[in-house]
Amino acid sequence: MAGNWFHLTSSFLIVCYVIGFLISTVVAENHQRPPTVLPLSLSSRNHSLHRHVDNLRRRLFQSKLSGSTPNARLRLYDDLLSNGYHTARLWIGSPPQEFALIVDTGSTVTYVPCSSCSHCGNHQDSRFQPEMSSTYQPVKCNPSCNCDDEQKQCTYHRRYAEMSSSSGVLGEDLVSFGNESELMPQRAVFGCENVEIGDLYNQRADGIMGLGRGRLSIMDQLVDKGFIGDSFSLCYGGMDVDGGAMVLGKITPPPDMVFSHSDPFRSPYYNIEMKEIHVAGKRLELPDGAFDGRHGTVLDSGTTYAYFRRDAFAAFRDAILSAVHFLKRIPGPDPNYNDICFTGAGRDVSQLPKIFPLVEMVFNNGKKLLLSPENYLFRHSKASGAYCLGIFPNSEPTTLLGGIVVQNTLVTYDRGNDRIGFLKTNCSELWRRVQFSGAPAPTPLVSPSKDTQMEIPSVLSPSGSPSNVLAGSFHVGFITFDMSISTTDSNLKSILKELTELISEELEVDNSQVCLLNVTSQEKYYLVRWGIFPAEPANYISNTIARSIILRLRDHRIQLPERFGNYKLMEWNAEPQRKLTSWQHHFLIMLVGSVTTLILSLSAIGIWLVHRQRRRQQTAYEPVGASIPERYLQPLQS
Repeated sequence: MAGNWFHLTSSFLIVCYVIGFLISTVVAENHQRPPTVLPLSLSSRNHSLHRHVDNLRRRLFQSKLSGSTPNARLRLYDDLLSNGYHTARLWIGSPPQEFALIVDTGSTVTYVPCSSCSHCGNHQDSRFQPEMSSTYQPVKCNPSCNCDDEQKQCTYHRRYAEMSSSSGVLGEDLVSFGNESELMPQRAVFGCENVEIGDLYNQRADGIMGLGRGRLSIMDQLVDKGFIGDSFSLCYGGMDVDGGAMVLGKITPPPDMVFSHSDPFRSPYYNIEMKEIHVAGKRLELPDGAFDGRHGTVLDSGTTYAYFRRDAFAAFRDAILSAVHFLKRIPGPDPNYNDICFTGAGRDVSQLPKIFPLVEMVFNNGKKLLLSPENYLFRHSKASGAYCLGIFPNSEPTTLLGGIVVQNTLVTYDRGNDRIGFLKTNCSELWRRVQFSGAPAPTPLVSPSKDTQMEIPSVLSPSGSPSNVLAGSFHVGFITFDMSISTTDSNLKSILKELTELISEELEVDNSQVCLLNVTSQEKYYLVRWGIFPAEPANYISNTIARSIILRLRDHRIQLPERFGNYKLMEWNAEPQRKLTSWQHHFLIMLVGSVTTLILSLSAIGIWLVHRQRRRQQTAYEPVGASIPERYLQPLQS
């Protein structure tokens, strides 16, 4: 008995020591960038067994499906380094309610703020209203889930390593993927948030799209029901280029795509087998297994930067510093972090490979992935032509690769074959570089005809409103849109002037085409109406430009700096080019003819009067020295 008490006491002291060591480590590291933001979850033997069983069941099910399955094709928005994430648009419910969700391969639940949320922040879109959806159903309490206090509805809770968390109830409803997706709306289980804590409360995005391995993952749900193949792909835009693309479902991998094995049983996260790293052609001197600790090398799209274990980070940092020793070191943009930054490289991103070294990630199978400077640097926000290292030390042995590492890289998570593929590419051209398996390209939202008229098919958009706002064929005369702005800056005039320039850049039109039409002061914000007019000397907006502007406005793709406060795009409208009726046309011809006749008549009269006046002057003229008639002479008075 005494021996048992001794062992229990010893175990308790060891646990306390470990906890104290971890806490002290966190305190000591508070000057570093936040480490991994993967969800905290236990990876036990039972969890691995469940994943193994699910994987076998899913593969058997997939083998029975036909070779052709549709894909969900979605555009990505936001800038990774400015916002810290990329978002995709999902529509939930009937009628659909729109949400901007962070694309996160490290999360296994898709969730949005619920209308009943007691502690949720102000996000990009309105909260989900279950009572407004005719197809919503709560997930009833059952033995396989945690239940609410009333034991009526299943709940979820997710906590992240940076100590933010989300919790709420589980519901099921129709999920739509947008006009560019060939996958029809499908029923799926998602989280309806009741409480947000930490960064989740403050972020602009509405919620999370969980793409990780787990039964609540949107991927697992669609795959288990046979709607898509067991694969998805992500492609993030490069430095200074927001957005990108995502495909849920199988694609035909390009022949030059390089793959690494991914072990689904090692951890719940997507991992690769990275063996070593080369900088400027030289291998980093590290012990074997430097990138194989704990979860291995993990890909997490919800994390911005990359994190190496300490010795790997130090070796990488020293190799970069040695290669760019001629650049001047400067402090980072945030004094709270010890960023490693350089100045003197210039603002042109395309010239960075001439200054910074190329990096190669080498996999266990010998394949290599080339990283350009934009894959390990981020732009200094307070110094022009300056850049900072986007790789940081991790307090644990796991290597975490965030979105910065895969900018302008097509990453295919081929879950069915336990591998992850990489292809350096221009992500804005994804649709032209990737062949989708067995399915025809979906009908475009706007006809790509090269004439000067616009045609939009009369189908319903995911938002429930007709997408044929420009129904029929006509020239676009001008486009208007309303924007609400909440700002504390009292100099509204200067803000609006700068906004005009930014909007022209975002919509890719000339400054002269953007006009401020009206400003209305509301209780807590300003309502501003803008107009986009044709470029001189045209009297209508071209098909290509109009289509681009309309899609950007419709998808809320205008991104403005945070200094402008909170803003939201409200209504937009495209006005057709005004055409005259027949009587207006005839009247205009008569008016022009009458005015022309009047002008010609007045001109003729004016010419005649001038000519007559000149003749009178010539008649009255007398030469010098001519005799003067006596009647004009006056006698001199003496």
